[in-house]
Amino acid sequence: MRTRVRAGDPDVFGELFDRYARTVYNHAFRLTADWSVAEDVMSATFMEAWRLRDRVAEEGGSLRPWLLGIATNLARNHCRSNRRYRAAAAALAATGPSVVEMPDHAEEVVGQVDDRRRIAATVTAIGALRRAEREVLILCLWEGLEYAEAAEALGVPVGTVRSRLSRARTKLRKLAHAELATERRELTRRSRQTERDRAIAVRPVPEGHR
Repeated sequence: MRTRVRAGDPDVFGELFDRYARTVYNHAFRLTADWSVAEDVMSATFMEAWRLRDRVAEEGGSLRPWLLGIATNLARNHCRSNRRYRAAAAALAATGPSVVEMPDHAEEVVGQVDDRRRIAATVTAIGALRRAEREVLILCLWEGLEYAEAAEALGVPVGTVRSRLSRARTKLRKLAHAELATERRELTRRSRQTERDRAIAVRPVPEGHR
């Protein structure tokens, strides 16, 4: 397949699109937290792959890391600042767990993500990571790339991938736990306020005020 890609065979690019379009789309969404932007990134990824076809090595395995690397670079143009990503992530978290799936092997990072609060906290925490940390986390945990594949996708040494992923895991765990703690305190405050409001509503009116 690599030889055909390098030769610019239109049919093989059609095969690539059929095989990896959904993967690239989901990856772009996780990087941008915006479905519309993800669609633009996905389309641009395959156009860029065509332009860069002569850079594909003749020997190697799956072209998935290469495509994810292109998508990652393109997504950077849409989320150059964490502020923009955090805004999109906050909107995403408010929609509930149906839009994001955490992989089973991410349990070690933030625990069993099985309810809306944990997912919302995780998404918010991811938005607080540095872009480089977020990229390697998504590539290695969500996409399941090996360190060498992630290094290829990002154009950095394997050692850099390892160190970034280690930092990202530690920060994500702390941030997600802090976010959950904040939400629990807010829920407790609201619950107590509701109880006080109910107590006032059912309080008997003194005889002289009837």
